[in-house]
Amino acid sequence: MTINYPMEKGALSPRFRGEHALRRYATGDERCIACKLCEAICPAQAITIEAEVRADGARRTTRYDIDMTKCIYCGFCQEARRPSQDGGEGGGGGSRFHVRRELLYDKQKLLENGNKWETAIAANIASEHVYR
Repeated sequence: MTINYPMEKGALSPRFRGEHALRRYATGDERCIACKLCEAICPAQAITIEAEVRADGARRTTRYDIDMTKCIYCGFCQEARRPSQDGGEGGGGGSRFHVRRELLYDKQKLLENGNKWETAIAANIASEHVYR
């Protein structure tokens, strides 16, 4: 069967990973504590993280970049983040990009994606509890 993409979209698996995102707490603080587990586990070396200690003693990222031209959507980064559930992948299936620069995600873009896809990411995490 042929579909008229992008006007018609095919069905996505419920475990489809989608776009990368960083999440925030309800207070607005970012969840990422810069443990760098996702950077270490990434087989494509697509993630770069730099961090500093804030005045309150908490460690937070100053730089969090993902080069989506390298990303192989393996999901290892999402599994590494699982204890804090600071990041995730959700929504954004079938994204189209016109220039390479749009595939270089910085911290701001990842936080925007987190705000945009928060309900989808939370639902994905909740639905996968049977696999954990």
